[in-house]
Amino acid sequence: MATLTLSEGSTYDPSVPPPAFGHALKKYWAFDEGYVNLNNGAYGSQPLPVFAESQKIQLLSEQAPDEFHRRLYLPLLDEARANVAKLLGAKVDEVVFVTNTSHGVGTVLRNIEWREGDVILGASITYQAVANGIRYLGDRSEQPRPQPYFVELRLPMTHQELIDAFRAKIREIKQLHPETEFTYTPGSEGQGNRFVVVIDAIVSLPGVALPWKRLVKMCAEDGLWSVIDAAHSIGQEVNINLSEARPDFWISNCHKWLYTKRSCAVLYVPERNQHIIKSSIPTAHAYGSATATSREGKPVPSFVAQHEWSATVDFSPFLSTTHALKFREWLGGEAKINSYCHDLAVRGGTRLADILGTKVLDESGELTLNMTNVMLPLPVDVTGKPSVYNAQNMATIQATVQQKQLFEWNVAASLLFHAGAWWVRASAQVWTEISDFEYLGKALAQICEEIIEDIPELKKVDA
Repeated sequence: MATLTLSEGSTYDPSVPPPAFGHALKKYWAFDEGYVNLNNGAYGSQPLPVFAESQKIQLLSEQAPDEFHRRLYLPLLDEARANVAKLLGAKVDEVVFVTNTSHGVGTVLRNIEWREGDVILGASITYQAVANGIRYLGDRSEQPRPQPYFVELRLPMTHQELIDAFRAKIREIKQLHPETEFTYTPGSEGQGNRFVVVIDAIVSLPGVALPWKRLVKMCAEDGLWSVIDAAHSIGQEVNINLSEARPDFWISNCHKWLYTKRSCAVLYVPERNQHIIKSSIPTAHAYGSATATSREGKPVPSFVAQHEWSATVDFSPFLSTTHALKFREWLGGEAKINSYCHDLAVRGGTRLADILGTKVLDESGELTLNMTNVMLPLPVDVTGKPSVYNAQNMATIQATVQQKQLFEWNVAASLLFHAGAWWVRASAQVWTEISDFEYLGKALAQICEEIIEDIPELKKVDA
């Protein structure tokens, strides 16, 4: 492979322990000087050593494009799949790579051969692109198409309350379709209709963990299909163990929390359900048979062969997975990384709420992994009357906070509006410290004061 001139932090010695977690680790990332990144949950950030390896892969593909794309990449892809499968507790031929979670969820939902009377259930807090994908299935011109529904979730809720809300909505939907037999389950003979439930493992906005394994079990017991949008799971959630949890489909981004290059996601389809995924998106050369031949000439499931090569893409994000996992092992492994990040998220959220004079969304801690959600010091609209938070004011607030955060304060965190209030979602990572949350609090306190001055109607809102 080609050699590159590497800056400090682009290499590490596996035999030498890493620095202490916190700012001492920032040299292993390419962040601008003074940039405070509390928004890892949005786009992720690959460490410089992983970035360097990704560049080597890209350079290799340019030095010998035909050799790389016809021969060299595939053993590296198989190695990366095997590494991820081990981390997830899955069989290697049950996992493939796609570009992102939205792509993976779309692959699943558009491969289901919908029939008249099928239904699909999402939630009010489902990631917008996925929710829109659910709506699209019900809006498209070609028939048959499923009827979409959404369960209303107003956080905070306990895990039991969340399960009860899903169960109640499922019961309500079945009552709306008294003549429909929802007996077509994955692995069945295909009789009756499907009831597909799209479940977040960890919601994006607000950043909260749902009891997805219990919801999967509930779906299985009731004959429902479970599609798990686990965009934030791999790298943030330990002991995933898919073989034990047994979701029907599960998809997670590797570039958010696992430190791979963007964009990279893993699509898990257990062997029992691979017949449902007839085509990759886009449809690959290997389409058309239950068992196909890999580009190395080995017999592999069609599901795997199609995702080995569906089109010419940049394979370096997928192949960077191996190097990301090695770097994480050097840091101390999944348990150590996530213990630090979880503890910092809890303490950072409390400190941020103290500075802002507000509260954290999840006071119980049951919903919190490595992201915390804290209310902003803006009026809470609980009047039930026409809201001052109309489309224009909401757009103004969103744009103002984002612009001032980034360009005046050089700090990043995600903003959301939920249950009549504005919240900030802050992501804890191995390079962050409590002082970063304090700096974010100082920035947001000042920004919110300016917003209230600029939008006088906010002063009239009953808190």
